[in-house]
Order: sequence, then C-alpha cells, then structure tokens
Amino acid sequence: MCVDKPIILASASPRRAAFLRELGIPFLVVPANIDEAAVCAGTPEETVKKIALAKARAVFAREKGAVLAADSAVVVGGKMLGKPKDEEDAKRMLRLLGGRAHEVMTGVAFLTGGKVYNECVKTKVFFRRLDEAFIARYVATGSPLDKAGAYGIQDGGLAERIEGSYTNVVGLPMEYVRRILQAEGYLKEER
Repeated sequence: MCVDKPIILASASPRRAAFLRELGIPFLVVPANIDEAAVCAGTPEETVKKIALAKARAVFAREKGAVLAADSAVVVGGKMLGKPKDEEDAKRMLRLLGGRAHEVMTGVAFLTGGKVYNECVKTKVFFRRLDEAFIARYVATGSPLDKAGAYGIQDGGLAERIEGSYTNVVGLPMEYVRRILQAEGYLKEER
C-alpha cells in the first residue's frame, strides 16, 4: 500500500523538513503553535512525548490528515535544556554541556485517523571541553539560538562522540520515523 496524500509536519523546523524531503515523500508544513510550557509533565522523557503529542493533536484537529510532530530536549544532570532565551543563556548552556555527557531526547508523535504513535528516542552525546573563546564565536553565529541545548550537532566542533541516533540529535530520529511511515504505507519497505 502506498498512500498518496501528503503527511503534515507539525513543525517549522527546517532540519525536520529536510529529513522528510530526503525520504522523497510528499508533506505539508503546518506548525502547531502551542504553549509548550503548559504541557510539561513529569520526567524529561514524559514531557517531550506529551509535547509532541499535543502538537500533533492540535494540527490534526485543524487539518484532519496524518500528522507527524516532534519535540526535542537536551537533558543534563536530570534537567531539561530547551531553546535559549538569548545569547547569554546560550553561553550558559554551552558552559554547562562542555566536557561532559548529556542526553538528547526527542518525543515523536504520529497520528492518523485510527492510530497513535508516541515514543521518546534517546541519544547520548559526549561534548569536548569548550573554552570561552569557542563559545563566544559559536554563539555569535546565531546558530545556537533556535536549538534545544543551544547547539546544533551538525555545526561540528562540539561533540567527541555520540551513542545512538545522529538524526535524533539534529531533531528527528529518522530510524524510528522511517519505521512508522513504512508501517502506515507512506514509505516502501527497504529490502
């Protein structure tokens, strides 16, 4: 079965859209525009799952099609780091992450007329030590300001290694998303 109707990506993230384009499936971008702070729940894992599901439900209620939504957080020392408020907040986050390990957790939700998928994918990231000069140069690029934890793994120079899904750290765990889309007929199974 191949579904011809495009899925709806409930995200304005250009990185998430790029991943879907790479799959070659039709999709529409319809940001959810929800108050994420009002959805927080329990552990970081529960929170990202709940936010992703709330985004998917908000868009599904308006669009009535298959909806894919995600929410990512960087978790260090049990605390969630979302997007920085400003440059100083970004510098604070990068200082906190430098020279240590953290987890990137992405909640993924996919809703169709009859099914609900909602999981959290975790990846462990080991950062190299970051000196003040590097942090200042990196924050001055503006790249960290729209990303959870104030960094984009694709920017390079930050991580020594990762354990798990690289695409999860970028913002959408494609291994998991690919399995959902195959199960629902949006993507042909790989042989």
